[in-house]
Amino acid sequence: MAIVSFLVGTSEYIISGILDQIAITMGITVSAAGQLITVFSLAYAIGTPILMAITAKWDRRKLLLYSLGLFAVANVLSFVLPGFGMFIAARILMALGAGMVVVTALSIAAKIAPAGKQASSIATVTMGFTASLIIGIPVGRMISSAYGWKTVFLGIALTGIVALIVIAMTIPRLKGDQPVPLLQQFALLKKPEVALGLAITFFWLGGYSLVYTYISPYLLNVSGVGEDMLSSVLLAFGIASLIGSKIGGYSADRKGVSFTLFGGIMLHVISLLLLPFAAHSLSAVFALLILWSFAAWTTGPTQQYNLVTLVPESSGVMLSLNQSTMQLAMAAGAGIGGVVIGQISLVSITWFGAAGVAIAIVAVYLLSRRSSVQAELGVTE
Repeated sequence: MAIVSFLVGTSEYIISGILDQIAITMGITVSAAGQLITVFSLAYAIGTPILMAITAKWDRRKLLLYSLGLFAVANVLSFVLPGFGMFIAARILMALGAGMVVVTALSIAAKIAPAGKQASSIATVTMGFTASLIIGIPVGRMISSAYGWKTVFLGIALTGIVALIVIAMTIPRLKGDQPVPLLQQFALLKKPEVALGLAITFFWLGGYSLVYTYISPYLLNVSGVGEDMLSSVLLAFGIASLIGSKIGGYSADRKGVSFTLFGGIMLHVISLLLLPFAAHSLSAVFALLILWSFAAWTTGPTQQYNLVTLVPESSGVMLSLNQSTMQLAMAAGAGIGGVVIGQISLVSITWFGAAGVAIAIVAVYLLSRRSSVQAELGVTE
């Protein structure tokens, strides 16, 4: 299932690594190609909670096999269908399958794990997403450069079919869950602390996505990174994200959530603001990219923990809402980034990304203040 999450992560994030190649071969602008991420994220964010509510009572193994099958078919269609419009349609199907695969895989991991090992089992599955940043994107770029970008999706489809067969042979049948109505899930949004918590996710990841979606053309055309170096740079970026994620979790435990969120997001903003000024120095660009990735992903596990602690009795629903918010943030970031490139310039996207992330700092401050006030009132009472 970790391999499955790796495939899903690669299928979602690989567009950022091959955006320039898609634009050239399809005869479209880079900003138009960037909307492939917007479409995927919107379909994922909107479709997943609806489909999961409809299929809540299904056997988990059956649901995983069906959704993984849909995901594999969508990747095959991405390889064989011609034209930009058909590729968008395939991406929508891919997103719907991916969303159900992720949620179901996490659910199964928790159910089949030995007692006391549920959290580590879930962490193992989610490591697949991090691995897609570290391995999937740079390797995908190398394959794309050698054999054409569509080959990447054929490879994902074939690996997905192998994973489907293995899962069918190894995963036991598991009962579905009692469905939680969508209106009941969205009712949590009425709580100010929940709205602020999800706002942190939206602006942090939205600002990140605004830049990361167009990272390949930015590095090639603005920073002067050569095609031969791009895969190595993306690999270093992915490794930094893994280290940042680990340090973020450690810091949240030792220094607290607010300290870790403030520190990580501030470094995130600073690195994006400085990136355009380092364009003429490859070593400076490399250092800032690593700082950016490290800082950005210290926020990931910290924010997950933050949201769970806001409404402990509804932690599952909060994580589900956070997943949808993350996808909406990526869609918004990719969409706004496309407008910025089309109307202003490719160079300016880091500044707009920094502005989005800066709003997340305000949300962290407001949530921290609100939590402090509530704690004081609780002590008084």
